Amino acid sequence: MPPTLNSKNVFVVLCRPRYPENIGAAARAMCNMGFEQLCVVDPQNCDLTRILKMATHTASEVVEQMQVYQDLPAALGFLNYVVGTTARLGGQRQSVVSADRLASELAPLTENNRVGLVFGPEDRGLTNEDLRLCHRLVNIPTVEFSSLNLAQAVMVICYELRRDRSSESKPFVPRLANRHELDGMYAQLKDVLVKISYIQPDNPDYFMNNLRQFGTRLKLRAKEVSIIRGICRQIDWYGKKCFRDGIKKKGDN
Repeated sequence: MPPTLNSKNVFVVLCRPRYPENIGAAARAMCNMGFEQLCVVDPQNCDLTRILKMATHTASEVVEQMQVYQDLPAALGFLNYVVGTTARLGGQRQSVVSADRLASELAPLTENNRVGLVFGPEDRGLTNEDLRLCHRLVNIPTVEFSSLNLAQAVMVICYELRRDRSSESKPFVPRLANRHELDGMYAQLKDVLVKISYIQPDNPDYFMNNLRQFGTRLKLRAKEVSIIRGICRQIDWYGKKCFRDGIKKKGDN
């Protein structure tokens, strides 16, 4: 069977957009491709009149149902898989795929998982901190001038997702851990690894970035995240027990 795209499980996330017209144009692009779930994070200007003018009547329902969040972690908390868009390559942006390859990966994922497509602000794009919250990065190849209009970028990615891939087989994809579950796990891992002196407390994020990339490749399920958190709790408990036992033994002497 060909991979089936569940568009209701695809969420377009506009992070810190500067202009309401771009929000409206992005909503229209989504509507053109059959996507309805729009999230806006910390918009500089959320003038609904200007947004709706660019969205036109056709996409007005997308705008009326859009969710507005104060920060990106809050917007991504309920999502199982997050894709960040980037025009820049290299540095911390190593694992980057093309839009067509991304679409092949996401189509089966959307059956049982909520997938977020994150687009950065028009002038700067997503920051490294934003990208650390993403499982995957996607780049839209351009010639010389790499910057795309926000709505153009949304249209390209949504088009690739919608494009027919009937010749491809459909792999089984389980329900993955959502962003909230993963962030809780990484926070707990960092705390435990600092306590046992595996990573240095003055710069833990350098090591944690590598650990996040490792976890991303594994595509962790919710049950697996729960197991890892249980191991962390046990390590923490055992460390405290050894400390208490050491104090008690010293006191007995």
